[in-house]
Amino acid sequence: MRVVVTGASGFVGGAVARGLVADGHDVWTTSRRDARVDGARHLAWDLTAGPLADPPAADAVVHAGAAVSDWCALDVARATNVDGTRAVRATFPGARFVHVSSGSVYDPYRPSVRAREQEAPVGRYLDAYGATKAEAERALARDAARHPDRGAVVVLRPHAVYGPGDTTLLPRVESAVRRGRLVLPGGGRVLQSLTHVDTLVGAVRAAVALPDATARAGHGGAGATRGILVANVADAEPVVLRDALVDALRRRGTDVRVVAVPVRPAWALAGVVETVARRLRRPEPPRLTRYALSHLALERTYDLAVLRDVLGVEPAPTSFAGAGSW
Repeated sequence: MRVVVTGASGFVGGAVARGLVADGHDVWTTSRRDARVDGARHLAWDLTAGPLADPPAADAVVHAGAAVSDWCALDVARATNVDGTRAVRATFPGARFVHVSSGSVYDPYRPSVRAREQEAPVGRYLDAYGATKAEAERALARDAARHPDRGAVVVLRPHAVYGPGDTTLLPRVESAVRRGRLVLPGGGRVLQSLTHVDTLVGAVRAAVALPDATARAGHGGAGATRGILVANVADAEPVVLRDALVDALRRRGTDVRVVAVPVRPAWALAGVVETVARRLRRPEPPRLTRYALSHLALERTYDLAVLRDVLGVEPAPTSFAGAGSW
């Protein structure tokens, strides 16, 4: 099968591209910088520039390209996450469209407790990332409704992706360690669904190969009545966040003592810190943000029935084995 992978220079896109090459697919990678995936051909593409004029032929496209920062300006995030998604869809209208979305499309103000796909997108978000990933899902749903002759769409919603090559989750946790202490709101005693990158790659493989009729049947999310299949993606069972982070850091050579702080005062303080940082136009996010708190202090667990029953993926348990070499 001829497959195009966007955002292939990134952590997720690169892992997906390597997995598809290993499966024997004819893979094209796209990103602004060379993805350097052995066995794949590369095409430089800035998604904010719009559709490609002369794209390669493709049976499927895996759209992993995104602006992932929770401190990104709304217009910048929208240019990549929304307009960029539209550009990819317009470039490959007849191809199966596998969209790598995010668990951030669920309500950030409330716990996600075994959340099902139809519970998102919602109408309120804490940051441009969640808002624009939700907007991209809605755009794909509208496109599928207006153009039923185009390629079927599968939306995947992973949460907290980790594993070899991780550039976000564990590095951010490590940067928060101070003198052997890791401060967590509520002590990190909440349940979380984490997603090993291999679990996500397995979901992508299944989505690419899914029978067209199954993909068009739709299930959950904004695409429930519009022929879009939406699936949460995560490891087999939730873990206690505190235990998972301590284990991951220990395997990477850092022993930590978790220090608990009350959630409500931390939330109020984060709002003040964010306001000051934005007024000062600081390019980097502060150490404490409400977005980070919403993922650290509240339960984030997801129902995996669609992943298991429709995509046929049985995810492995959360594991940080080998994390020392990531």
